[in-house]
Amino acid sequence: MGAGCEDGCVAVIEQVRPVVDALRRPLHDLRISVTDKCNLRCTYCMPVDHYHDRYEFLAREELLTFEEIVRIARVFVDAGVLKLRITGGEPLLRKDLPVLIAMLRAIPGVNDLALTTNGILLPQFASPLKHAGLDRVTVSLDSIDDDVFQRMNGRGVRVQTVLDGIRAAEDAGLGPIKINSVVQRCVNDSGVVDLAARFRGTGAIVRFIEYMDVGTCNGWREDAVVPSRELRDRIAARFPIGPIGPNYHGEVAERYRYLDGAGELGFISSVSQPFCGACSRARLSADGQLFTCLFGSSGADLRTLLRGAAPDDVLADRIGEAWRARRDRYSELRAGHSLSAESANKVEMYHIGG
Repeated sequence: MGAGCEDGCVAVIEQVRPVVDALRRPLHDLRISVTDKCNLRCTYCMPVDHYHDRYEFLAREELLTFEEIVRIARVFVDAGVLKLRITGGEPLLRKDLPVLIAMLRAIPGVNDLALTTNGILLPQFASPLKHAGLDRVTVSLDSIDDDVFQRMNGRGVRVQTVLDGIRAAEDAGLGPIKINSVVQRCVNDSGVVDLAARFRGTGAIVRFIEYMDVGTCNGWREDAVVPSRELRDRIAARFPIGPIGPNYHGEVAERYRYLDGAGELGFISSVSQPFCGACSRARLSADGQLFTCLFGSSGADLRTLLRGAAPDDVLADRIGEAWRARRDRYSELRAGHSLSAESANKVEMYHIGG
């Protein structure tokens, strides 16, 4: 992108102008799912009665190869993407994942390379991931209470297993660690203050997420949603907190700090306070489908183009076409009770990451 330069002069790098959608939202973030498999069966994502031991996940040949993923990521970066996040399923189940991280790290223009995980395999992979160039991790942990957590994760995994993963990530330098907790009324909401207390003063940032109607099989009910304002009030009653500004435009979490200086926490309020208007995220499924919304029902097929020897400019045109046509604002429409009938057929969260 920069012009040629004689010895001794400074090359000027032109600023990439991001692609914008029909509502003038720029394309800045790409979430890349590397597998649809997971070693947990969380009730709000992959309930075990549906994703049983005989469930058929994607075959190996259906998954994008590392080379295909990197090629798509380069095209996205050329279109203005600054941040890449690796998701799943559980991404650490993808064989040789540190190799992919190193390949993505080598792409010029990537400002932030992160990964979302349930943390179980982090003791094995945290150090190799950091060495490969990963910047940070977000770990899912829905309760600090063993009984509650085991019921929610569907596999009887204990809290300490995830805490060991968080410690491994901290020791490897993959911080600050963010911890995502999906809150459901009468399931784990009574433990929200205890979860906040566990990580106060540790440098980790807990983010409480309103239970969302992602996919079609998680049994979502609006009365199971605990609005973030209620959670803030509960926490503030024990630990005084105050709002702080976003780190960047379009940040989905509302940030708060403990007034005694013990760190920060966040709230993601897709149901009670939709943030569609600032959404800059695209999602790539493990089989190469481009989704422009977490609540989308279908994606643009990039894998066929890749495997049909399409040149990069054709890939770029397809990506740009999909993003420029984007009018997604599901959460705002849900809040206004104006969803169309076809919105009931939504892609499952494990297929494209959270």
